[in-house]
Amino acid sequence: MILAAFRRGSAHATIAVLYGAIVAQARLPVFYATYGVADTVDGRFELIVLHLVLILRRLGGGPAAAGKGKARGLGQGLFDLFCRDLDSNLREMGVGDLKVPKEMRRFGEAFYGRQAAYGAALAAADDAELEKALARNIFEVAGADDRAARLARYVRAAATQLDAEDDGTLAAGTVNFPDPKVFAHA
Repeated sequence: MILAAFRRGSAHATIAVLYGAIVAQARLPVFYATYGVADTVDGRFELIVLHLVLILRRLGGGPAAAGKGKARGLGQGLFDLFCRDLDSNLREMGVGDLKVPKEMRRFGEAFYGRQAAYGAALAAADDAELEKALARNIFEVAGADDRAARLARYVRAAATQLDAEDDGTLAAGTVNFPDPKVFAHA
């Protein structure tokens, strides 16, 4: 009984650390100043979702995570924390109690749509689909452009790096994203 409480706390701590790493990566100034992502609530939301999708892909559906129950549990915990964070931020921004569920539903639909689009694009052989998905969702333009191409190179590198991570590294709460500056001008 007592050990279960410690294990549960450990998982919650790991989830909090992973989510903190996702948010910290998504808030790096290079994404806004160099890549051209809008430094707005929507722009920050899009980058958090992008990085969350990358981690969830690795934990729950990435090539190295197939059949890993603990990793999937971390993924569900990350998604739950993301939802709680969104709810809290909406309330902090002054969204009324009656409107929060509607906004959460809208965010949920946006998340699942992006997760499907990015997952399919990452599974494609080339980056054309990924560039289009990033252009549409993050840059809000109809076709891929230079910004989307640069971000696609970063996303592909991040997915590859996460796929190569040892299961224990993520389970310990450590995530290693590539440096986005490397891909910003390539």
